Amino acid sequence: MQNQTVIRNHPAKKSGMSKKAKDHLVAYSFIAPNFIGFAVFTLVPMVFALILAFVKWDGANPMEYVGMNNFIRLWKDPTFHKALWNTMIYTVGVVPLTMVCALGLAILLNQKIFGRNFMRTVFFFPYVASLVAVAAVWNFIFSPTMGPVNNILHALTGVPIEELPRWAADKDWAMFTVVLFTVWKNMGYYMVIYLAGLQGVNPELYEAAELDGANAWQRFRNVTIPQLAPTTFFVLMILVINSFKVYDIFINLFAGADNQLNDSTRVLVYQIYNTAFRSLDYGYASAMAIVLFLIVLGITLVQFQGEKKYGQ
Repeated sequence: MQNQTVIRNHPAKKSGMSKKAKDHLVAYSFIAPNFIGFAVFTLVPMVFALILAFVKWDGANPMEYVGMNNFIRLWKDPTFHKALWNTMIYTVGVVPLTMVCALGLAILLNQKIFGRNFMRTVFFFPYVASLVAVAAVWNFIFSPTMGPVNNILHALTGVPIEELPRWAADKDWAMFTVVLFTVWKNMGYYMVIYLAGLQGVNPELYEAAELDGANAWQRFRNVTIPQLAPTTFFVLMILVINSFKVYDIFINLFAGADNQLNDSTRVLVYQIYNTAFRSLDYGYASAMAIVLFLIVLGITLVQFQGEKKYGQ
């Protein structure tokens, strides 16, 4: 019998990438555009700003290493101190007032009232409206002589218009005006966040509290506030960060011009802009930006620690 050679068929070795590698490639392809954008427009400028904080550079001449001199200048610079103080005043005014107004609106518009959806849209509209347009309208409404606010106050109180507040045109009232504007423009956005938090509260908690004889205030204090703690923490953190890096609102309300209001309306980011792009002192402006970053980082870390203790 003739021997027959038995040929065994072995599975051919697959060529190319494995399924795991392909899955990773697909995942990276989705995040690559966002990561590239972040690296080019955020990460690289942040690293460059950190380098610039230790040099003197006007954008035309070679960089000159100055060590900590830029930060020492900040310590002695009264203009920087004033900008930091104004930013803190703005933050202290905006954050609690916005939170109170947003929470109050959310509680009101979470009830089954007539026109609820329409009112939600009305309060949210200023947030999505063009800042340039609403700032122009706001300046007209609070115009010292022609604005309806002062004319209504004059009609109600009889005080001459010349003696009424000049709002954005007065250094004593400018910060108060911009705080009111910020609260009015942004409270609708945070109202929506609080609405989402309220709708996540278990209704049985209110029913149990009511059965125990708790009134409306007690239900709000013992049920609503604790249940909204994560939402409140998020709103507080975002508000503080946005308040410290505010720039566009001041530019649009006060046109960014150098005038008598500068001392009362100069905030940190506006001061950084002036130092970098008007005075062409990029190293000093970068030092300001680093200090601002450290301040915001410190406040955020304190907030996180407070949230952990509260959660425990």
